[in-house]
Amino acid sequence: MDKIRAPEPVPEQTIDPEATTAITKARYDRIAPVYDLMETFEERLLFRKWRELVWEAVDSAREILEIGVGTGKNMPYYPKDSKITAIDLSDRMLVLARKRAEVLNMKNVDLLQMDAQSLEFPDKSFDVVVATFVYCSVPDPELSLREINRLLRPAGKAVFLEHMYPENPFLRIIFDLLNPLTVRIRGANINRRTLANIQKAGLEIQVVKNLTFSGIVRLIIAKSKKEERE
Repeated sequence: MDKIRAPEPVPEQTIDPEATTAITKARYDRIAPVYDLMETFEERLLFRKWRELVWEAVDSAREILEIGVGTGKNMPYYPKDSKITAIDLSDRMLVLARKRAEVLNMKNVDLLQMDAQSLEFPDKSFDVVVATFVYCSVPDPELSLREINRLLRPAGKAVFLEHMYPENPFLRIIFDLLNPLTVRIRGANINRRTLANIQKAGLEIQVVKNLTFSGIVRLIIAKSKKEERE
């Protein structure tokens, strides 16, 4: 396990949640038809092996929630004996995810359109929550991460595969300069302080594994702080 650093300060943001969420949805609706094509090279070279690490960490949990299912790229790795609920903000992404589920003949998946910042499930509904490359695009990541904390059962865990702000100071300058462009083209913020956001949301980080230089992509495992006796 890589050393866990103290959370970095996260600048306070004032946003209009409804307006910003609508913009995010519109972006992903727009790129849905070409989304898989855009990531073909990255998926084959890197993302597939990283997804395997995520689902090895998930193992065979009974009830799983995937946030930001997108076109369903994680579906080939879903545990066969688990009940899986997968949500996405973009209905056009979900059309593609449903097609993939049909091709893979997946009977244990429920696909729903839902905002990650306001998850319509009762407290303590899931054993594991998974998100891969999601928290670069959620308008209010801390709000969504608090929802994850609410939904996890006492022994539950959250598994994240995320790209985020690099550790290298020079790279940070570059990422800050490029961020407006990446947001406009792909809807992804490349300078998010996701580790800090996870901790601020009340989750306890257990594992942080750097998968690339300067921690640009990391595998993170966090657990709920709820006591078993609750």
